[in-house]
Amino acid sequence: MSGLVRRVRALPIRARLSLLVAAAVAFAVAAVSLACWFVVKSVLVSSLDEALRANRMNGQQVSKYLDLPTGLCAHDPRTHEQNPFGSSVQLVDNDGGSCLIIGTEEVPLTDADRAVAEGTSTDALHQATGTDGGQYRVFTYTVPGLRNIAVSAARPLNEVNDSLSNLALVLVFVAGAGVVGAAAAGLWVARTALRPVDELTRAVEHVARTEDLTVRIPVEDESEDEIARLSHSFNSMTSALASSRDLQQQLIADAGHELRTPLTSLRTNIELLTRSEETGRPIPEADRKALLASVKAQMTELAALIGDLQELSRPDTGQHAGRAQIVAWQDVVESALRRARLRGPELTITADVHPWYVRAEPSALERAMVNILDNAVKFSPGGGTIDVRLTDGVLTVRDHGPGIPADELPHVFDRFWRSPSARALPGSGLGLSIVARTVQQAGGEVSLTRADGGGTTATVRLPGAPTPPPEVP
Repeated sequence: MSGLVRRVRALPIRARLSLLVAAAVAFAVAAVSLACWFVVKSVLVSSLDEALRANRMNGQQVSKYLDLPTGLCAHDPRTHEQNPFGSSVQLVDNDGGSCLIIGTEEVPLTDADRAVAEGTSTDALHQATGTDGGQYRVFTYTVPGLRNIAVSAARPLNEVNDSLSNLALVLVFVAGAGVVGAAAAGLWVARTALRPVDELTRAVEHVARTEDLTVRIPVEDESEDEIARLSHSFNSMTSALASSRDLQQQLIADAGHELRTPLTSLRTNIELLTRSEETGRPIPEADRKALLASVKAQMTELAALIGDLQELSRPDTGQHAGRAQIVAWQDVVESALRRARLRGPELTITADVHPWYVRAEPSALERAMVNILDNAVKFSPGGGTIDVRLTDGVLTVRDHGPGIPADELPHVFDRFWRSPSARALPGSGLGLSIVARTVQQAGGEVSLTRADGGGTTATVRLPGAPTPPPEVP
């Protein structure tokens, strides 16, 4: 049985569907055919029984075959009259004796027949085998006016059996035709229904062979069946993969471009220092200090850029399991404010921070807050003011710098994007993209808008509560 199952599973899906349809139809047709055969048999036998009951003999018809002083069947064999139905009629007395009065085949009597002759039963209906080996339907009954005498009429079942045999042949033919037709219909339905699956298979094989992620499977707009959903899912998957690959290639290209500048500067400065050592012509002390400061600044920029790239290389599927925890956002903001005041000592940074607890990754959230404040410090004029406010889960950081042009606002959170006016300033263009990523992972929203009166307002919303949740024991 297990071997058969394995062989069936090894068949193509079309063949399996056709086989299953044919098997289901065969089972249904077989069940209906058997039920039909038994119903027809019951009807025919019942009709035969009714005919036997309807053709009872009366006392006058029976008396001519009796010799009351001597017993049954006083007449000669000429009384064995033929009849159109091939019936046989016997007379039975209470002593168990019998004689054939109509027909040529005797049917052995049973105790039920003798009981009718004895008067202990009014009639008996059963099936018996005649002396010729044929099957008969036997009906034994009493005759009004005659005592201790019963009539046993037997009618052959040939007519019923012949009809049932013919019916069986018809049912077998119809069942066979139905199974073959069902198999053909199942194969046609399977081919029609699986045509989109074939297209999907070819598309997947094409993608696997060529890595061409532009392949799309056409789907009817009004279709909502499983195949359409599978096609939509495949198209969405290839679109996502294509977008991911494009973003990866863009990230690599942008990272290479951003790394090239500090590396070129580093190489130039190091070559100057090396040439000075090789030629024995020392660089003036002031110039030497400037070169070393430039090398240190470029190394710092490279380290920051590599750190930003590592942060962005992490999966976008959410925060890492085990790293997210309940964080006092006000403490994170206060820590970022301390660092911002060190980087912009000439600026006035005002803060109005109220408690708010969120679920986030502490280090990532702190880095995002530092990036937002660094951005405000970078674009604030000397002696300017930065206003920071945290209340009810909304953080606003407003600077009084030149602001961001309206046409550049949609791009401020893109990786490596930098405003043309800010390209001379230090930075990799990754800070705000890291902010957006961290806030989204914490379930919040971030936006940058032009502030009234000039400058930019950064707004961060994070879900949380003004009090920490109770600790679970």
